[in-house]
Amino acid sequence: MTGARSAHIPLWTPEQLQASQDALLSQRAPGEDIWIYAYGSLIWRPDFQFVERRAATLVGHHRALCLWSCINRGTPEQPGLVFGLDLGGSCRGMAYRIEASQIDNVFPRLWQREMSTGCYQPRWLRCRSEHGDIRALSFVMNRSHPGYITGLSQEEQVSIILNASGSCGPCSDYVLETAKALRQANIRDARLDQLAYRLEPALRARQALAA
Repeated sequence: MTGARSAHIPLWTPEQLQASQDALLSQRAPGEDIWIYAYGSLIWRPDFQFVERRAATLVGHHRALCLWSCINRGTPEQPGLVFGLDLGGSCRGMAYRIEASQIDNVFPRLWQREMSTGCYQPRWLRCRSEHGDIRALSFVMNRSHPGYITGLSQEEQVSIILNASGSCGPCSDYVLETAKALRQANIRDARLDQLAYRLEPALRARQALAA
């Protein structure tokens, strides 16, 4: 296992968030629509207006439960796990096109949601879709971030997920909703399917004991 269970991950200041957002947007042509790549909760809860949605594949990174969550899906005492794009392999997800006129409305909230602790490195990456390649904003895991975690066994992941809950609800809901959304989009993620297969009966057993 690489990475410690971090009890305290500081939030970025408004100035840090704005500087990061400005740096990313400065790399886009004025008036250009933006594609956002979704691989986790943005698939089933985008929380922004979009004009087009496509299934898309990103090569060079894979979906992984590689980030401790001490607020949204856990607490500092009992952190949960959330998804990041980690190095290697490929990832099938969804891409959303945002009209240029909506960027100023969409990005502050998106940045607060995804970049509140600086856990990701926002990058423009090439994604493949059935309608051609697109250049999409992708939130890649920052491996130097204190919340980065890798090397957990599936058994360890199940235990962590079952016991964690945060301001956005149980960690198990987050993981299972992502698995469900991928299945509904006909996107197969064998690792996540296997995790959900183990998680669902364990969750039912726990709920039965609590009843």
